[in-house]
Amino acid sequence: MTAVDNLAGSANTTGAASANAAPGIRIDDVTHTYGRGDSSVLALNRINLDIAETEFHALLGPSGCGKSTLLYLIGGFIPVQQGTISTPRGVVRQPGPDRAIVFQNFALFPWKTVRENVLYGLKKIGLRREEAEQRAQEFISLVHLNGFENSYPSQLSGGMQQRAAIARTLAVDPKTLLMDEPFGALDAQTRRVMQEELRAIWGRTRKTVVFVTHDVQEAVFLADRISIMSSRPGRIEHVIDVPLPKDRGEEILENREFIQLSEHIWRLVREQAIAATRGH
Repeated sequence: MTAVDNLAGSANTTGAASANAAPGIRIDDVTHTYGRGDSSVLALNRINLDIAETEFHALLGPSGCGKSTLLYLIGGFIPVQQGTISTPRGVVRQPGPDRAIVFQNFALFPWKTVRENVLYGLKKIGLRREEAEQRAQEFISLVHLNGFENSYPSQLSGGMQQRAAIARTLAVDPKTLLMDEPFGALDAQTRRVMQEELRAIWGRTRKTVVFVTHDVQEAVFLADRISIMSSRPGRIEHVIDVPLPKDRGEEILENREFIQLSEHIWRLVREQAIAATRGH
């Protein structure tokens, strides 16, 4: 039986996580509107989704469907207007050390070296210098930037800059890693390498990851589960399990189940993209 044969039992609209999984993030009836009055825009409409601890969860959907808005709400970077978002630490009302974000544009301090960028967050949380230095080096090594500790962002390739950004984020040990199209600015070859690296890093650190992307194959390659969002106002239309091996390398791209699942999900996303162009 193939991955697509199993989709009837894997897809749901409630977004409930596995019954055996510890709760990580719970999103209950979240609605979000930008602006007021006649100029208001309903961005998200009654989002319900459970993401388990240590799960790699991808948010997929057409442009403007509210993927990034949902990510920023989880992070506490914009306030929840209606509904609730909760983590094991309680209801999300503001940013917290349990949730950290990686952006598409790397967001490194250009005047700081790789080591100084990674040390920045560690100093902010009050680690002693010796411990901070040790931890910074540990995560620089984790993302394979040994030998580039004293390099500035302008001296690094795009992929290396994103590795540094990921190291800086992981070093402060958040429970949840929020990623907003972190590889979107990279060329195709570097992007593929970074996807493999991220999957390997996730396997070692076992963070909860919420990953926003437009790329169907990227979502299938990386995620345990994928939420497909509707065109605006964003809703969760489908939540699909990815029944592929945990250890995934480039060879998975030729796997029959990978290809079939990617094609199936692309058709679901395409439906929403067409709806967006037609205004429903």
